[in-house]
Amino acid sequence: MMNQDWLLTDDGECEAREVIEETELPENPYRLFRFLTNLEDILQNTSDDIQRLEQIRPLVRRLLNSSEWLHYEYLEADADTGWSVTTLYDEPDFPLTVQTVVWLPGSVSPIHNHATWGVVAILSGEEKNIVWKKADNSERIEKAGELTLSPGDIISFTGDAIHHVEVVGDEPTVSFNIYGETNYDQRYEFNPINYTATNF
Repeated sequence: MMNQDWLLTDDGECEAREVIEETELPENPYRLFRFLTNLEDILQNTSDDIQRLEQIRPLVRRLLNSSEWLHYEYLEADADTGWSVTTLYDEPDFPLTVQTVVWLPGSVSPIHNHATWGVVAILSGEEKNIVWKKADNSERIEKAGELTLSPGDIISFTGDAIHHVEVVGDEPTVSFNIYGETNYDQRYEFNPINYTATNF
């Protein structure tokens, strides 16, 4: 099965994007430090989040194809919470966080936005992304679709894109996640029954 790249936008649209993959690996591995430097260049030179994401996704694919150690750089999920986060990079006063995240089978996240752009690459396991959108100018949301991601798939999203994640199958889901600078005042958990949005 072919890997796929996806873009989830603020209006609940989930669009398949072109997968840009190198046919040959370079002689020198594409290392995390070079990836971070390339990301810094993109952040400084491109202000539009969708354009940034179009440039970042191929770099994520290149990094994961070239740096196999990243596939194993994670903590086992906590049995009580159902998840774990390993921070690979988070520097004060720099708008970038790089993590690996593990979810146990059966785990379901709250319905939320991220209040920043993000890129998630599936390393192992499968996860279903349920996409939501605002139905009007209030906090009322409605389901807009769903998408199951497998190893090698990459989903990117803009800051006000709304989704929640369900782990599919019998094995944990491990993902490589990158986020911009979160505006915590605008990051929400949504309740589709009573139409509330609370800071998350």
